[in-house]
Amino acid sequence: MKILHFSDAHIDMSNYGRHDPQSGLPLRVLDFLKALDTIVQAAIDEKVDLVLFAGDAYKDRQPAPTFQREWGKRIMRLSQARIPTLLLVGNHDLSPAAGRAHAVQEFDTLQVPYVRVLDRPQFLQPPDLFDLPLQVIAIPYIARSGLMAALGLSGAEPEHVYTQIEEHLSELLNGWLEAADASLPIVLTAHLSVEGAQYGSERSVMLGSDLTLSGSLVKDPRLDYVALGHIHKAQDLNQGAHPPVIYPGSIERVDFGEARDDKFYVIAEVEKQHTRVKWVKLPGRPFIDRHVTLHSPDDIDVVLSSVLPPPDEIEGAIVRLTIDYPREWDALIDETALRRQASGAFEFHLVKRPQSAARVRLPADQTVSSLSPLELLAQYWRAAQVEEQNDIEALQKLAQEIILEENQDT
Repeated sequence: MKILHFSDAHIDMSNYGRHDPQSGLPLRVLDFLKALDTIVQAAIDEKVDLVLFAGDAYKDRQPAPTFQREWGKRIMRLSQARIPTLLLVGNHDLSPAAGRAHAVQEFDTLQVPYVRVLDRPQFLQPPDLFDLPLQVIAIPYIARSGLMAALGLSGAEPEHVYTQIEEHLSELLNGWLEAADASLPIVLTAHLSVEGAQYGSERSVMLGSDLTLSGSLVKDPRLDYVALGHIHKAQDLNQGAHPPVIYPGSIERVDFGEARDDKFYVIAEVEKQHTRVKWVKLPGRPFIDRHVTLHSPDDIDVVLSSVLPPPDEIEGAIVRLTIDYPREWDALIDETALRRQASGAFEFHLVKRPQSAARVRLPADQTVSSLSPLELLAQYWRAAQVEEQNDIEALQKLAQEIILEENQDT
């Protein structure tokens, strides 16, 4: 069985750049769609037996119809090529309101040929998988509140809820494994965090608290391949052992937290007790993140210019340059020259972080403990170089009112 596994498409990520005048779509959305096109074409060219998407088609839980149209076009290509496709529901695909349809519901509702949506824990056998000689255990993203209600769990002790959920999942998984046909390979697909996984920048887009499964649960040797989604950093949690436990990662870099991460989809040749995995790198738009701390006011332009990469590396990239420097050197930074040097970038972010003197020396006869809160605050304004006396007086007056109010309450 040749399976193409990918996850975390997030095709509506548009946090950088402008809009394309022809399509009207954000240019960054086109980057994600280009990666998705590459994956769909690879599935067709490689003549894979199954495409397994492990969740999070979108970033937004309620995606705009335009983005749903673009996702639908790509999935319909797989359907028209008669490639069985499983769409696991991720946390970004779930509606925030109970009872509402999730973001990939339409493929189930319209009964799109060769496409099946996995929106509940289930065990699929050949008749459920277009007669493929395969078995699939599916665990979509689990909303804590929904599962608590389904299992009758109490929220009185929230620290125990996830433990109870994991115990239930373990029982469910073991039951399905015992009931499975021992002659056919078994694939587990889940959109969850697994203990020991290295996180990428998905922490910035995660919604709510997270259930983390133990590593032993997904490394059960009765499984032949584990297709995970939810974490953006590509990794095999069971390197060199059976079964492969794979996060392929997101299909495009989301932000600077993933600047150094390569992006992949995976082609797995799955056999009973033997699976071969091929990582296929996606091109992606480069992110370049540079940081410099200025230690001398001399030749600042030369120093900053040398930090940025050459023009051929900057071309088409999303670039960020962060500069730490003493506040009084602000006028020595030629921002226009830096933007000119980075003019070939898709987008250039200049982050200036002027630093003020952090300490004010107290007279020899004074200690911090000898000063009142208002006197300490006055020292702080001097350290922060607040120059307007009217501002200092207003801030001191406000602080005095707050301190008096607190003293009265106590």
